[in-house]
Amino acid sequence: MKRIFVSLLVFLVPGIATLQSVLAQTSNPPDMATPQEKHLRNVHQLTFGGQNAEAYFSADGKKLIFQSSHGDVKCDQIFEMNIDGSDQHMVSTGKGRTTCSFFYPNGKKILYASTHLASPECPPRPDFSKGYVWAVYSGYDIFTANPDGSNLKQLTSTPGYDAEATISLDGKKIVFTSMRNGDLDIYSMDADGKHVQQLTHELGYDGGPTFSPDRKSIVFRAYHPQTEKEISEYKELLGQNLIRPTSLELWTMKADGSDKKQITKLGAASFGPAYTADGKRIIFSSNYDPETHATGGMGNFELWLINPDGSGLERITYSDGFDGFPMFSPDGKKLVWASNRNAKAPHETNIFIGDWVP
Repeated sequence: MKRIFVSLLVFLVPGIATLQSVLAQTSNPPDMATPQEKHLRNVHQLTFGGQNAEAYFSADGKKLIFQSSHGDVKCDQIFEMNIDGSDQHMVSTGKGRTTCSFFYPNGKKILYASTHLASPECPPRPDFSKGYVWAVYSGYDIFTANPDGSNLKQLTSTPGYDAEATISLDGKKIVFTSMRNGDLDIYSMDADGKHVQQLTHELGYDGGPTFSPDRKSIVFRAYHPQTEKEISEYKELLGQNLIRPTSLELWTMKADGSDKKQITKLGAASFGPAYTADGKRIIFSSNYDPETHATGGMGNFELWLINPDGSGLERITYSDGFDGFPMFSPDGKKLVWASNRNAKAPHETNIFIGDWVP
């Protein structure tokens, strides 16, 4: 679900990505950071072809879990790999569509959303005759499984969309987005799915929530329609399980939903926020154009850093196309993200990892 701006294109046969990744690592590949990317060094490509996104570290920093569609995998499934790109393998069911995977901090479980109970087939893509819209599939529910995909258990079962789940570093609380009350709001629940609490209530889309390292705060993206026209369009699209994610700002709140603060006012599509390992800053993706101080178009997204109070905006990536879904390693020494750089086909999106230079 978080992968809202990456087009789908498949052309690889299964197994090629893993082989190419291993070969790339053993042949000492060149640094793929651009000259302007002063915070990045030793950037390497981990996947090779298809659509790959939302790669997130395990608590020990040794593995990544991500979603991918390539070859015979026609819509996103959940995969795991080592941080050098080796041992890529599917851990979801291979049915339906999946999104938003995460490791439990103790390493004994994984978390992801899937539509496979609603249908084993890929759900239909949204109708782009309505403009750029994003499908909010009502068949999504949140599941846990062992790291190898076994012992699958369902955490949510309410009607409508449940996805975009992440878990706190102490392994006690999950935050996620749900439409169970008729609007897209953020909820929290215990790691076993119990004690669900609604955290946001304002009309509009609230999503992509992530805890701070100290578990006291949550950063998320939001669109709250204001005018009658905006409200009418939002409700009309939501009634068709669609939203238009072209205007998103970042917000923070305390873990109980109190003290909500808007931290960006970029007038663009800003999403995929995550805290730095020390919790002092927030990294995210946006199509904000610093030259015009407005949206840079849906095709060009870069990574940015910002302070939790909204100050200190700093651009991190300088690469044509898409850069998004960033996450720091637990020790703060590495950054992983998805990018169009070095693509061999239009809209190809791969996972990259690099050393972080403070």
